[in-house]
Amino acid sequence: MTQKWDVIIIGGGLAGFTAANYLAKKDLSVLLLEKDNTVGGRAKTNRIKGKYFNLGPHALYNKGKAMSILEELDINLYGNSPSLAGILIENDIEYTAPFHFFSAMSTNLLNWKERIEWAAVLTKTTHLNTDLLAEHTFEQWVKEMTNSKKVQSLLFVLGRLVSYCHAPEQTSAKIIVANLKSALGGVRYIDGGWQTIIDQLHNKAVISGIQVQSNTVVKQLIPIEHEQILVNCSNGDEIYGKYVISTVGPQELVAMLGDKINPQQKSFLSSIKTVKGATFDISLTHLPNTKRLFAMDMEHPYYYSVHSNYAKLSDDGKGVVLHVFKYHHPDHPIEAIEVKHELEQFLNKLQPGWQQCVISSRFMPQITVNQRLPRIGDEQKLSRYNSATPGLYIAGDWASPEHILADGAVSSGKQAAEDIILNTRRKDLANYK
Repeated sequence: MTQKWDVIIIGGGLAGFTAANYLAKKDLSVLLLEKDNTVGGRAKTNRIKGKYFNLGPHALYNKGKAMSILEELDINLYGNSPSLAGILIENDIEYTAPFHFFSAMSTNLLNWKERIEWAAVLTKTTHLNTDLLAEHTFEQWVKEMTNSKKVQSLLFVLGRLVSYCHAPEQTSAKIIVANLKSALGGVRYIDGGWQTIIDQLHNKAVISGIQVQSNTVVKQLIPIEHEQILVNCSNGDEIYGKYVISTVGPQELVAMLGDKINPQQKSFLSSIKTVKGATFDISLTHLPNTKRLFAMDMEHPYYYSVHSNYAKLSDDGKGVVLHVFKYHHPDHPIEAIEVKHELEQFLNKLQPGWQQCVISSRFMPQITVNQRLPRIGDEQKLSRYNSATPGLYIAGDWASPEHILADGAVSSGKQAAEDIILNTRRKDLANYK
């Protein structure tokens, strides 16, 4: 079957549906293709025994790009912000996490000199111009900020928490610190899980006339004459678009373009590393220790948080939904059995007896958290990429020069739509003249 559309969007996740909703405001025919039988991508939420599980721990930055853009699209974002209170574990000893002023001044993790320095570092970070960090790794920035090993360790913990990245020697300080600044403004856990965001974006798009076609795998993208791109699908469909927005990952995009991709761009996209983690998602009848809602390990890349304390994540309003997570280093091997044991042991420290309270659980040893580990120089390479293939635009958590995670997905989706709208307007003016 052959079809012709003004815009074809590949991928029904946050980036794809954000782009669709902005394009829906214009007089353009838009087709969104989703390879799975349901939409959502990594923003899907699974309902398991009446409890709602995101694919690992998800949070929206209150002062992030995703929040402001979703509100601009009239998406309802119900839920609450978790408390900054929690614990940090070092050498099997628990300390109050110094993530707000009072805890920073009282925690036994730091001595008085370190407390003052930690407060100064946080204050300086909130006013920092991150453009000045474009040539620094996160590790370099941390060591320039302070000589205190304790304060450095706290910055590395915060860096993991706000970016999911566990490679400070490789990551761009500009991106990680920008995320840190956003996170200091608080985050929000979403009632019903992130699927509620996707469902609203999907429904608004369909009502506005966007065509959504699921179970459609794109095999090949072929730029052709007359300013069109041919989209070949595994079911035999040939779909022509004046513009295509691809929200797939960089490696998948390379495969779709085949020999049509610029060698320099192919080299860049092929070199991109994904950010991965292991998640242990659990629902309990109750918490053995109700006071322990958030924790991180200072020596190991472990995270624990009870999300249901701040968001409605069950049909009946009862029970507990929590996440235990390990941030993977991109260059280290992953042993699933070993990782599961590590996360269970971490949970044992925090909630001894949790095994007797389990309603359901799900362990995923290697999920993709972000499709690009942000490295120095990525901004310039990504900015150049969008001009490499006429009519082809990229979006997704990896495609924004300035942002990652949900902020990257949503902002790049909006940007791709606005670029197409602007280009269409220019062509219309040229034809009118």
